[in-house]
Formats: sequence, structure tokens, C-alpha cells
Amino acid sequence: MNDVSKIIGDRIRILRNSKGFSIEELAHRADVSNTHLGHIERGDRSPTVEMLGKIVIALDISFAELFSEFPMPNSENDTVLTLLINKLNTLNVSEQKIVLDIIDNLFKLAKGQS
Repeated sequence: MNDVSKIIGDRIRILRNSKGFSIEELAHRADVSNTHLGHIERGDRSPTVEMLGKIVIALDISFAELFSEFPMPNSENDTVLTLLINKLNTLNVSEQKIVLDIIDNLFKLAKGQS
């Protein structure tokens, strides 16, 4: 699908997980099939405005919350960066520091440093 669908789906998954809902529970609350919600979360399908409304209500959030921290990608690189930031935002500070250390070590390896 397109980059925006991937970012929206990723955001829905992050919010679902933050509420402690399984995909089945959110699908039930939003009155949508598990399969369809899975396609939306993976970015395989673009949700309609009506579907987004059902998901927002089921998550007990506002549309503003759904789209907060939602940069519009101008390129494929922006999409990858946005998805990476979304994933990092699900981690606590100590977990983020671990990821940063891993990235630093990967850069050192790539530059031939030890």
C-alpha cells in the first residue's frame, strides 16, 4: 500500500498495545474483523474515515491523539524514519538507550572501528 497507510497502521498498533488490547479485542470493540484490522495495522489496506472513527472510539482516544506526532512523509526515507521513531516511542528511556548503544556499535562496525 502507500506510506501513509503504513504509518497510520503502525500508529494504531502502537496505541492498541499501549491500551493493552489484543488485536482481537480491538477488532471486537471497533466492530471489524480481526483480519481487516490486521491488514490496516500492517498498512496493507487504507482505512476509511468511517473505519478510523470506529477505531478511535474503540481506543477511547481523539482523532488528534491518533494523528499526533504524525509527520507526512515526503519520501520513502521519511516513512522509514517515521516508523522507526514510532517504534522507539514505545520503549522506555532505558530501552531507548540500549537501542542507541546498539546503533552506535553498528556504526563503529560499519566504519571498521572496534
